[in-house]
Amino acid sequence: ARILGAEGVGLCRTEHMFLGPRRSYVERLVLAENDDVQRSVIAEMEPLQRADFVGIMMAMSGLPVTIRLLDPPLHEFLPSLVVLSAAMARAEALNEEVSVRDKALFAAVSRLHEANPMLGLRGVRLGILIPELYKMQVRALVHAFLEVRKLGHDPRPEVMIPLVATQRELLYLRETLETEIAKTFKGSGLTLEIPIGTMIETPRAAITADRLGVHADFFSFGTNDLTQLTWAFSRDDVESTFLPRYLDLELLPFNPFESLDEAGVGILLRTAVGLARGLRSDFKLGVCGEHGGDPRSIHFFNSLGLDYVSCSPFRVPIARLESGRAAVIA
Repeated sequence: ARILGAEGVGLCRTEHMFLGPRRSYVERLVLAENDDVQRSVIAEMEPLQRADFVGIMMAMSGLPVTIRLLDPPLHEFLPSLVVLSAAMARAEALNEEVSVRDKALFAAVSRLHEANPMLGLRGVRLGILIPELYKMQVRALVHAFLEVRKLGHDPRPEVMIPLVATQRELLYLRETLETEIAKTFKGSGLTLEIPIGTMIETPRAAITADRLGVHADFFSFGTNDLTQLTWAFSRDDVESTFLPRYLDLELLPFNPFESLDEAGVGILLRTAVGLARGLRSDFKLGVCGEHGGDPRSIHFFNSLGLDYVSCSPFRVPIARLESGRAAVIA
């Protein structure tokens, strides 16, 4: 990203660090039968997070790196309930013995199964349900910061809390994280006021941004989820079902997941910007998601006075070009 011209990392998705071979850590965490097992798994995750953060902050030395705390939709990490149900039914039909572990796994996955996992136990809710998880992440971040500083680099971490909807959620977690950050810095001889902000990705967050802003150092608009929640569209479903037909019939002028819907989602952004800047004229505001690399959307974001856009690395050159054009036109 830096080679392509990025001036920081606007959204580091920490859940992606636990896909592939590391997927089992999140699976074991959410399926843990008691707090002791949870703590044990979290302890195993911490050095992995620390190493990842060291690498990122080394690569982006001197530039801001925004770490979004874990936001894993559970269905991406748990075994399939359909597959487990079929296996249990097969064993019963063949009169085969099912192991204690498999029975426990089936019971746990059944208990945690969600009809709509994108609106279920994820983001801030996971951090409140399992506070040790987010505490581990900020500990790993502080230790990584100290390590990178010791090597002579200039790390500039920020922390972002995902899927916040209420002021009390944000305050509860901010206080928890600040306490853990202070404890981790203690005795190091160094300290740092790590900015803590939140994603604005629910309509409620957008229209109550003044309340959230009291406890946030910055906002980042998560326009992918905000679009889904405003339109009542599941992106994973609509793009393979009715959305192509809507576009063919010109019932929609464009795919709202590719270019921002200014008339709908845009009003929520405009409202939130006004509320945030009403609190502090220099309130730091940005956008994360693929809209951040879309030329049309970038011009709208510039008209709102946002400070930055964040997008996939391969779209950084486009974002830089269009941001410059938007500034000149304005």
